[in-house]
Amino acid sequence: MKVRNPRTGQDDYEITPVDGAGIAAAASRLRANQRHWAALPIAERCNVMLRWADAIEKHTPAIIEQLTIDTGRAGIAAIEVGGVPGTIRRWAEQAPKIIDRNSPSDVPSANPTVVNSTRLVPFSLFGAIAPWNFPMTLSTIDAIPALFAGCAALIKPSEITPRFVEPFIASIDDVPELAAVLEIVVGDAATGEALVANVDYICFTGSVATGRKVAIAAAEAFIPANLELGGKDPMIILASANPVEAAKTALRSSILATGQACQSIERLYVARAIYEPFLEALVAEAEKVRLNYPDIHQGEIGPFIFAPQGQKIADQIAEAKQKGARVLTGGNLEILDGGTYLRPTVIADVTADMAIVRDESFGPVLPVISFDNVDEAVSQANDSVYGLSAAVLAGSSEEAEEIAVRLEAGAISINDGSMTAMVWDAENSSFKLSGMGPSRMGESGMTRFFRKQALIRQTGTPARIQDFAEENFAEGYLR
Repeated sequence: MKVRNPRTGQDDYEITPVDGAGIAAAASRLRANQRHWAALPIAERCNVMLRWADAIEKHTPAIIEQLTIDTGRAGIAAIEVGGVPGTIRRWAEQAPKIIDRNSPSDVPSANPTVVNSTRLVPFSLFGAIAPWNFPMTLSTIDAIPALFAGCAALIKPSEITPRFVEPFIASIDDVPELAAVLEIVVGDAATGEALVANVDYICFTGSVATGRKVAIAAAEAFIPANLELGGKDPMIILASANPVEAAKTALRSSILATGQACQSIERLYVARAIYEPFLEALVAEAEKVRLNYPDIHQGEIGPFIFAPQGQKIADQIAEAKQKGARVLTGGNLEILDGGTYLRPTVIADVTADMAIVRDESFGPVLPVISFDNVDEAVSQANDSVYGLSAAVLAGSSEEAEEIAVRLEAGAISINDGSMTAMVWDAENSSFKLSGMGPSRMGESGMTRFFRKQALIRQTGTPARIQDFAEENFAEGYLR
């Protein structure tokens, strides 16, 4: 299977997809080894995982090199790889406390002779299907807490960005105890289908269309599914906000990583009182942004990782223009040495019926809509099939929060934007078509991988059948 280089447009890599038999064999191995892994005290699992963090750091240069080719960007690739050891160490510090808090013992029952305890039982085999926009981060974000919980893990990264897998596997092989319960497989949609059919819990990050298919397959397999899907995140900018500073925040929240992030701001609702100065500032800031071309180590915005995404956005822009929208800057795809680029694109006079407002774009596009009153802004922001995250900018956090609580989304950034990319300890749920299942953030990020087993201990004399003789009942209750 050929793999395209996002900066050159050339097919310069290839993978051999793992077939159904290969997935079944991997699942069998992992399940057999998971019994020992789950039986280890959490302190021992933490020690193994901490050794893995060290091993990742040893292999970091090789992983970054390949992830940079995968994604066409250098700085964010380094951030991704550098973040994984930190995530492991954070969970190593928290996991024992989480397990202790959720494993109460000898708790008195409403029945005076009964005492309850709770035992956490991990799912045997966790599975992840990860997307191409943040390949390293999203391949590990769920697997790491699942491993701490005592699950084995089987991960399939995107076939669009598979180069980092080989050096990443080398870090796993450095820790034999971990290699026994963690495998990474490469492949296409058929590989993903086989993975869902062979695991006990599936996490999927990607499009709504594919997420629906995963949900159906999980239902047929009768396993839990965690889905984080698309977004069309709105930002409401109130009249009390500084228009120049708001423009800077909106731009970064929209175009970081070329806008290829589910938490990117994709709709801007601006109070009419500051609409014109905001637009002027936004265009000025957007025109300062440089492409990471020809030098990948210079500039702020790289190529589309998945080139067809660029054409999808070009079609959205063309439709918006045809319906009367104005492109104030950007708006044209640029093919440079085979890479597909789009400069930050600010669009005014957009309306709710346009695809650029209605459908996920996943690129550096900023459609701007004015509003006359806050109720109108909230209504328009909530008029979406998506509900992943949102943002509100105002003169004070108190004013912004009054609006934030009215928005139908799982995480609201107040006086900032896209903060879920930086804050991982605040539990939140995906609303509407943006996903389903427990939060991957906060304590829930780990507790979702446990089933709770109740141990109910009788300290008195167990009841006898004779105690339930009919003559012992009077007026419908036991004497």
